[in-house]
Formats: sequence, structure tokens, C-alpha cells
Amino acid sequence: MILAIDTSTASCTAALLEPDGSVVASRDEEIGRGHAERLVPLIAEMIQGHVPTRILVGVGPGSFTGLRVGIAAAHGMAIGWSVPLAGMNSLALLAASAPPGTGHIAAAVTGGHGELFIQSFDREDLNATGPILNLAPAAAARVISAKLVAGSGAAALVGERGNGEALALMPSARHALRLPPLLRMLECKPIYARAPDARPKAAA
Repeated sequence: MILAIDTSTASCTAALLEPDGSVVASRDEEIGRGHAERLVPLIAEMIQGHVPTRILVGVGPGSFTGLRVGIAAAHGMAIGWSVPLAGMNSLALLAASAPPGTGHIAAAVTGGHGELFIQSFDREDLNATGPILNLAPAAAARVISAKLVAGSGAAALVGERGNGEALALMPSARHALRLPPLLRMLECKPIYARAPDARPKAAA
């Protein structure tokens, strides 16, 4: 079985999946902050003694702190269980969590300083149709043409654009195996998509 987890947003989500994508168990909790305290107990409650054969973890973009918590936990479990570990695109997981359909969908997640992490996908196969970008809502509205926008930043993007549909969704790990292989076989390190706010002091 495959353990999939994502902590890139205000949600803490985990799922235990069969290789064909069947959901054995899943948990989705919108917790805001506190991923470090909640993630491991949530996983323990969900797997009930099962040992996964593989782990998938969302690598962003998203919350700097949340990403580090999820990736560190995934590394620790992979070592403890001696199982392989891979990263998955958290924006793709968000797009996969929307209702199925045709055409295109954009994932938009609120980042720092009121900016958005955005990326567009094909709704049927979830292949990316554009790059990951970090833009202010007005700039994001100019480059995203998908009518359907999902995520915590969807309303801001659609509001700036003046048309389309915003879905205020959180990603759910139960949809992890819907992602195409290239988007769930990533290196297990954070995709930040922008520079961190903290910077080293310049030398005197």
C-alpha cells in the first residue's frame, strides 16, 4: 500500500492507497497551523499498524513551514520502514481534488505577501499545461485562462479577472494516484517557487 501525505496548505491530509488508487483509509483536517503536532498522530490513527510499501509526499509549492514538516516526516518514516519515497506536485494534487471534468483547471494557493502560487492542468489527465508561477492576483489573472480555478487563492484570482468559477478547495491525499507519473515521481525536496522572506545579513 502507498501512504500519501500533503502539508502544503492549511490542511493536513493523508491517505492509505492501493496501487490501483483504491482508498483504504484517509484523513483530511483543516488545521491552519500545527502540522508538526498533528501529522504523525493523524497518520498513526489512520494506518492502524499497517506498514506502507511506498510513501508519496507533497513537495509544494505552498507553506514553507508546512512543506518542511511534511517532507521531514516522510523522510523519517521512509527510513524507519525502509520503503521508497517520492515527492508529488502539491498544486497538481489540488487540481486532482476538484470534481472531474474536461478542459483546463488552474490551482491557486495563497502564498506570502498576498501573492499566489499558480499552475494550470488538463482536467482529464492532470498533466501540467503551464509552469509553476508566484504572482500577485492581478498578474495571475492575466496569465491564467482556465475558467475553473481551485484553491485558497481561487477567489482572489477570479475576482481580479472578473469571470470564471472559484472553488475554495484544499488538496486531498486520497487523489494522489490520479497524478501522472511525472508529477508524483519528484525529488523529495521543497518547491518553494519564491525566495524565503528571511535573508542573511550583509557583511559589515
